[in-house]
Amino acid sequence: MNPKQIIGEKATEYLRDGMIVGLGSGSTAYWATRKIGELVRNGLRIKGVPTSKNTEALALSENIPLVEIAGLKHIDVTIDGADEFDPQKNVIKGGGGALLREKIVASLTDFYIIIADPAKSSGILGAYPVPVEVTPFAWQVTSRQLEKLGCTVSPRMDRDQLFVTDNKNYILDCRFNRIEQPEALAIQINGIPGVVENGLFINMARLLITTNDKGEIIILE
Repeated sequence: MNPKQIIGEKATEYLRDGMIVGLGSGSTAYWATRKIGELVRNGLRIKGVPTSKNTEALALSENIPLVEIAGLKHIDVTIDGADEFDPQKNVIKGGGGALLREKIVASLTDFYIIIADPAKSSGILGAYPVPVEVTPFAWQVTSRQLEKLGCTVSPRMDRDQLFVTDNKNYILDCRFNRIEQPEALAIQINGIPGVVENGLFINMARLLITTNDKGEIIILE
């Protein structure tokens, strides 16, 4: 079994009947959603909240009952992936472009689980660029403002066109190299007009599941 599948399936052990469950996006979260589909077929009674259109399609193919987030006051558990994580369980997300929906779901979640393979581990965040979702209007202005924070900005492309998120926005990938104060940086980024949301998920994860170099499950609480 591949490590991502092992990690994704381990996270589903925290689910119980009657829960509302956030369904994450990405290659590791894919395996969690697949496992949840299997559990539902075997009698688990949950309702899912997908964090992207791709995850919604996967959940529907697995016959996982879904619920609209607009009417929810809380989500019991969310299982989501990460592009990079540090020992404090702070993460960078948004490599797949779903960071806004992922953060909205995370903000309602009582027990937020991050799942990530060990290649995503970092002593200090910054090896992976911070995705920033921005409005299409004057995105070049927003980009220049972001650069003033000390990063190199690259507009995310989809072939020869600007990448468009599920929310019809653009993504600017901001490379900082070393992020000494991620919480302060997240606030600075979101203070720039034109920024919708950033991919720094700070002090949000209650649990992080990964593996060591021997393939053994490691849980950071």
